[in-house]
Amino acid sequence: MRKVIGIGETVLDIIFRNHKPVEAVPGGSTFNGIVSLGRAGVNTKFLSEVGNDRIGEYVTAFLKENGVSTDYINVYPGVKSPVSLAFLDEHNNADYIFYKDSPRDRLDFSFPKIEPDDIVVFGSFYAVDTAVRPQLAGLLDNAREHGAIVYYDVNFRRAHSSDVMRVTPNLLDNLDYADIVRGSREDFEVLYKMDNPDKVYSSEISFYSKRFIYTDGPKPVVLFADGGLREEYPVAPADTVSTIGAGDNFNAGFVYGLMKYGITRKDIVNGLDGEQWGKLVECAQMFSADCCRGIFNYVSPEFGMRMKEELKNNNETNDRD
Repeated sequence: MRKVIGIGETVLDIIFRNHKPVEAVPGGSTFNGIVSLGRAGVNTKFLSEVGNDRIGEYVTAFLKENGVSTDYINVYPGVKSPVSLAFLDEHNNADYIFYKDSPRDRLDFSFPKIEPDDIVVFGSFYAVDTAVRPQLAGLLDNAREHGAIVYYDVNFRRAHSSDVMRVTPNLLDNLDYADIVRGSREDFEVLYKMDNPDKVYSSEISFYSKRFIYTDGPKPVVLFADGGLREEYPVAPADTVSTIGAGDNFNAGFVYGLMKYGITRKDIVNGLDGEQWGKLVECAQMFSADCCRGIFNYVSPEFGMRMKEELKNNNETNDRD
């Protein structure tokens, strides 16, 4: 059975509106997408680290409740689990303040067995952080060696703008590892001071990866792929409660689409056609839109159940065929 393996940080997001806390939810860039995939019935495993405290216990229990394996979560004694404050503006976009107590000595991660066409998802500052680079590189080497699909979400925020030069070598390595790269306008404004998807792709991405997805909030999604393919996909207008997790759930929906439509790494390397890419982006937008309808960082349990049924029915049909 194919599985999705995510690696990234965990954090407790305390969400503020009008300077008052309105919710506290477990979060983290890859974490959010993995939880949504777990709710959608996908076989998921998450590699991360937490402190040996109440927040760490809550985060770990939350993963289990949502069908995500926690066999690869490292627990550090004497370390506080990370917390972020997310302040929603009038457009329901968030500005963050992070509080993190990093362990001095990072443990080596134990990896699940990676098999052909499994999907490894990673991103955000965790993906370029020198403190965990050996562990992350080990996972990515393992994924490449065993024929897994590697999906990288750049997700580089302004809070880390002073670190750009220091982490650029790791960023370039990540682009080289990835079969599919996604990033937002904000990411590339911070990294390259560019806000044009064609320029970003041609000058910064295409040398490393031919498959690139550029998102820009309510503006059309722009896709670049093998053979010079360039497509734009409009984003349907929607009433949003919070955009926290919108990009993370775009990733989750895209990965769900890979599973639903049985797309393998060989298919990707040989080149998907416009119709196949369109179906994947449609799944991505569905997940993202559902997440934005609530205050939480993931798709709703009801949406997850519907996706779980679709995936089950699709698998049963494929098995009969």
